[in-house]
This record gives sequence, structure tokens and C-alpha cells, in this order.
Amino acid sequence: MSLLSVENLTVSRGGLAVLEGVTFSLHAGRALVLRGPNGIGKTTLLRTLAGLQPPLAGSISMPGEAMAYAAHADGLKATLSVRENLRFWAAIYETDTIDHALDQMNLRGLAGRAAHSLSAGQKRRLGLARLLVTGRPIWVLDEPTVSLDAASVALFASAVRAHLATGGAALMATHIDLGLEEAEVLDIAPFKARPPEEGGHKGAFDHDFDGAFL
Repeated sequence: MSLLSVENLTVSRGGLAVLEGVTFSLHAGRALVLRGPNGIGKTTLLRTLAGLQPPLAGSISMPGEAMAYAAHADGLKATLSVRENLRFWAAIYETDTIDHALDQMNLRGLAGRAAHSLSAGQKRRLGLARLLVTGRPIWVLDEPTVSLDAASVALFASAVRAHLATGGAALMATHIDLGLEEAEVLDIAPFKARPPEEGGHKGAFDHDFDGAFL
């Protein structure tokens, strides 16, 4: 069953198209890893799929309230404890437990610690643990293993594997091999947008966002 379908999508950065014609489907129980050189538009694509910026063309189809997005920022409240941070997000998503998130990301021993006192790797684990309390089937992840050591990468891979086993799906941009048999790779280099013709006219989106960083 397809949880996410993308058809002929064009996405932009700074008012200019960076990827065009992107087409893929993400099925329940599967992971899709985006690959491509730095700057090609992986983050822009993920932000567009997450609804943080509009596409220039194409369609995105998925069930309502199905996606949880984790970007480079960990999304933590510094003065709250690990447990309080997870409870906050559980309340936002109206789920009823954080115990599995504490255990799967090895945060039980840190549950009473304030987020600001955690190391970079511990903060990242807590940020990723938020996914486990959303109850949403589609995880969209931008470089999720940044700041993680090898043991923590293995924890994260195990959490993703468990998510897929229960019918979830994951779309991620990462250069790390997580060892997921359920993962396919999508090279987005073939979708790189053609440069605008010299002297061509700007479209409406170009006038609105010219010079902006999205």
C-alpha cells in the first residue's frame, strides 16, 4: 500500500527551480533513501513534502495527518527534562505513552536531565525520539544521524526497522548506510532542474522569493 505518492514535483530554492519531475511512491513497511551531491536539493525536497514551502508544480498525495518531519534542528525545549520534552510532544500529537521512546533511544537513564545539559549526541537522540511519540506512519528525516556515534546510529536504525515492521514508512536523506534491508535508494541527480534560459522571464514565484533561502 502506498502511503506517499509524488508525481512530477518541481521544488525551488531562492526562487529558482532546483529539482523537477520528481516522481516516486513510498509504501508501507518500506524506507526510501535520497542520494545526491551536496546542494542538489535534498533538503528542499523534504521541506516541500513536509508542507514548509509550496511546490512549483506537481502533486503530493498522502493520508491526512500522516507525516512526522525531523530536520537538522532537534526541536527541544532546553529547560525541560528529557521526559518532559517527550511528554510535551506526546500531548501535541495526542498520544498516550513515551516509555517506548525512552527505551528505544536509550534515554531512560537521562529522563530527569534538562535538555540543555545533554551532549550533542544525546540531544540528537532525544530529537529523534520525538518521532516515536507522534503515532504518525510516515517519517521524513533530513540527515538524522548527525552527531550520533556508531552505537546511537545502530539504535536509530533499530527504531526505524521497528517502525517499518508495524506498517510505517520512512523517507530520509542520509549518507550513512543504516543496514536496512527494507530500504531502497533514490538518486535525485537525474531530477536536477535545467538552468533558466539567459534573458528569460521570471515566474511569479521567482519575484516573490528572489534572493530568499528556503
